[in-house]
Amino acid sequence: MSIKLTFLGAAQNVTGSQYLLEANNIRLLIDCGLHQEREFKSRDWGPFHYPLDSIDVVLLTHAHLDHSGLLPKLVREGYRGKIYSTTATAEIAQIILQDSAKIMEEDAEQKKKRHEREGRQAPFPEIPLYTVADAQAAAPYFAPVDYEKPLKFGENVEVSFHDAGHVLGSAMLKIVVTEGQEKRTIVFSGDVGARNKPILRDLTVFPQADYVVIESTYGDRLHERPGNIAEDLADVINYTVQARGNIVVPSFALERSQEMLFYMNGLLRENRIPHIIVFADSPMANNITGIFERHPELYDKEMTELLHQHKNPFRFPGLEYVNTVEESKAINHVVGTAMIIAGSGMCNGGRVKHHLVSNISRRESTILFIGYQAQGTLGRRILDGDKIVRILGQNYRVRAKIAQIHGFSGHADRDGLYQWLTALGKPPRRVIVTHGEIDSAHRFADFVAKGTGWQVAVPAYGDTLQLS
Repeated sequence: MSIKLTFLGAAQNVTGSQYLLEANNIRLLIDCGLHQEREFKSRDWGPFHYPLDSIDVVLLTHAHLDHSGLLPKLVREGYRGKIYSTTATAEIAQIILQDSAKIMEEDAEQKKKRHEREGRQAPFPEIPLYTVADAQAAAPYFAPVDYEKPLKFGENVEVSFHDAGHVLGSAMLKIVVTEGQEKRTIVFSGDVGARNKPILRDLTVFPQADYVVIESTYGDRLHERPGNIAEDLADVINYTVQARGNIVVPSFALERSQEMLFYMNGLLRENRIPHIIVFADSPMANNITGIFERHPELYDKEMTELLHQHKNPFRFPGLEYVNTVEESKAINHVVGTAMIIAGSGMCNGGRVKHHLVSNISRRESTILFIGYQAQGTLGRRILDGDKIVRILGQNYRVRAKIAQIHGFSGHADRDGLYQWLTALGKPPRRVIVTHGEIDSAHRFADFVAKGTGWQVAVPAYGDTLQLS
């Protein structure tokens, strides 16, 4: 039996998820994501590491750009196979990819003009990595599949998707390879969801696997108690209302924005905060919220009960969905405190940059982070305490209050990852730790090895492991 796994992204770094699994003459590409750390962006511009006509199928764990963001480039350059994912992921990914392409086009044009004006050379090409047309061209290749429905590739490779509890439609992959009497089961965790999160069901656990490829985004730390989220959010809002500033929330369009609405709905219904206006200023997030409303079959018990009680957290008084540019600009003229939820979650693009420009130098305002900030991103620099940050080509002094609530994370922390992993009924042949910054990945690998005695590997970019 010959099984090879090559790591072409998210190996000792957090983004750019991409793995090539070769088994019984079938070549499966698991995820095809963008790198969001500046030091690794050149990988996105380079050629793919395999002939595109050699890939039999793409398996997409979920729609976040660090897992899906290179799919338009993959199709543009010649891939013509199917892209399998859950139905919700297929719907969300097409929105996210077209939005990503639009931002790339706009950023490329703005950078070109700015660099020409300043007379300097750009570190990356002043053209978009891909266009809106490229993203639209990838849409027909998506092939939705239900959770737990087995797919066969060739005679001896079977794949099934299982709920990851991370974001709407997110999946773990179970791949079973057989040859004669031998069988090997490989589980790809995708992004492992935290337990007891709002809206979604909890993650799947597996009784057996020979190899487990597990993410380690929070593999070296523990989250704060989830029960603190509402209390911490109320404290931030009440403080900022008293200061007469705005709360700017850089938020990922998928899951974080919807969870923020869930908690705001609860705080407002319970009168724990003043009844401020909440602007959902992200057309992409607003469209994704519509997909949430179309898939109530994916909700957990609490969310289902809220709907039965007519307490839909996506529809409450004071919530305004902002779609046009004119509506977004008008937010700056609102008198009194408002919450502005806008993308992108790491402040690398989108409308949040404009709201940062208007608020980051105001002592009255608060910049509230509710998601992970990768190294090298604007969000990470703000969170790490930089006194001056560059936004849209200009430098701004950071005077606003900077706050962070960790409990919003859609990722399991170290103990959550360990709990999910050790639910296996017997030791796997090997655990493979990926999708974490280098220190996080190695610390989690050491933690697992010491706690279980299992064999654990932390592959580097470009490494190939033999799994047989």
